[in-house]
Amino acid sequence: MVSKLQEEIKQTRPFVNIEEEALLNIRRTSDRLQHHTQQLFKPHGITPTQYNVLRILRGAGDEGLRCSDIGERLVSSDPDITRLLGRLQKQKFIRRKRNPKDKRVIYATITAEGLRLLKETDPLVNDGVRQILKHMNREKLTTLVSLLEEVRQALMPEAAASS
Repeated sequence: MVSKLQEEIKQTRPFVNIEEEALLNIRRTSDRLQHHTQQLFKPHGITPTQYNVLRILRGAGDEGLRCSDIGERLVSSDPDITRLLGRLQKQKFIRRKRNPKDKRVIYATITAEGLRLLKETDPLVNDGVRQILKHMNREKLTTLVSLLEEVRQALMPEAAASS
């Protein structure tokens, strides 16, 4: 029997094993979600990662966060956090300043303009998430969360070192 994924990617041969099919399903779904969220933020001139940074800084409050701490908290890692923050600063969504006690350390805070953008986009994101997952009941969502956490945990550096 041909799976939905095989049909989508027009694969005529069966997958090597169920693990391959599972991982390819995760990657395909991730790609679709990424595309969907990019389209959601496009009219607002930001990317999903920039939105993530703004939410992190809103949660940090007035004191802000060190740039390195922001990078650690991102949902999707971005190797060039400096450039990412530079674009947000250019758009006046964040402010960066050096720590007066240690000039090597730079703190970022969200601006009023950044907060305004989040106020505008948060409802769109929340509605979008509900629309994507509306066909799944709470039990299925809880199972999905648990399974994805299990996969992610297996990929953590500590897990890789012990195997």
